Amino acid sequence: MRLLHTSDWHLGRAFHRVNMLGAQAEFIGHLVTTVRERAVDAVVVSGDVYDRAVPPLAAVELFDDALHRLAELGVPTVMISGNHDSARRLGVGAGLIGRAGIHLRTEPAACDTPVVLADAFGDVAFYGLPYLEPALVKDEFGVDRPGHEAVLAAAMDRVRADLAARAPGIRSVVLVHAFVTGGEASDSERDITVGGVAAVPAGVFDGVDYVALGHLHGCQTLAERVRYSGSPLAYSFSETDHRKSMWLVDLAADRSVTAERVDCPVPRPLARIRGELEELLADPELARHEDAWVEATLTDAVRPADPMARLAERFPHTLSLAFAPERAPDDPDVSYAKRLAGRSDQQIARDFVAHVRGAGPDEREQTVLRDAFDAVRTDDVVREVAR
Repeated sequence: MRLLHTSDWHLGRAFHRVNMLGAQAEFIGHLVTTVRERAVDAVVVSGDVYDRAVPPLAAVELFDDALHRLAELGVPTVMISGNHDSARRLGVGAGLIGRAGIHLRTEPAACDTPVVLADAFGDVAFYGLPYLEPALVKDEFGVDRPGHEAVLAAAMDRVRADLAARAPGIRSVVLVHAFVTGGEASDSERDITVGGVAAVPAGVFDGVDYVALGHLHGCQTLAERVRYSGSPLAYSFSETDHRKSMWLVDLAADRSVTAERVDCPVPRPLARIRGELEELLADPELARHEDAWVEATLTDAVRPADPMARLAERFPHTLSLAFAPERAPDDPDVSYAKRLAGRSDQQIARDFVAHVRGAGPDEREQTVLRDAFDAVRTDDVVREVAR
């Protein structure tokens, strides 16, 4: 069976205030063309269809168009909700839409109810594990202390139990929206850390033939059977070096897996440039970036006048401008933002306690801080789900 694995469309998202709806529509057209021309048997979409719980109307219309075009091809599609989606909204009408071959899996309790498709060699069971917010699903899965690994392990136990009750030889695919250990994150994914831990080990998914991951925006192979497709478009400058693509996966009768990357259309290349303003304006090596979306970091000791306007004369698509004067590490003027770069909220809080009190928090106090951050993040998720 040939699968097309994609995820993280983020319909309705902008890139530094640039409307991406046209590029997203071009991707949908490319997806449909790939399905038709590469003899795809099933499409799997591993979450974050939309960028937010209540997407703009234009994004909903584009999603509706995508569903109609996929249904017209007669190729089944299995789709789960991600942490950016409203599972309830995305799942509205799932029963009716399923009759057209578009199978929406947004209910955690139904994770062990597969979509069963067949090819010339037998059945393939597709299990959809939508994004499982630990605090909201712990009771459903009988987990005492909520955490990503615990709830996903419980969900996979249900999947394996269902598989064991089916005919021998049935092949299996699991769609998952999660941060799996070994994956490389970018700046454009929303933090899903719980209890100071975001990642789950890939071993949680043992026992199935292919794991179609969503959430991380870079295309990645964690194991032969465990892969991220990544987002089809770049949504931050941290993705400058990404090759945006989908996975064309062949799941053979003997359960072996082969995978090929299918490149996605690039609306405009990305570039990160760094240096003093006059150097950036004169450097001939930077000519290749003149048509790119540019993030410029100026290292001038003194902030130059009208830097954005002057950069735009050479790089008309400059979208982001930052200042990072090159100073010695012990210079008191080193920016606060630079000192905090790469540190989590919990690390910053621990450092603040140590600065004020002269000693960092003990184990009990660290637990209090961790629980407080988790409670705030969970409240945000609950409010978004309720919108």
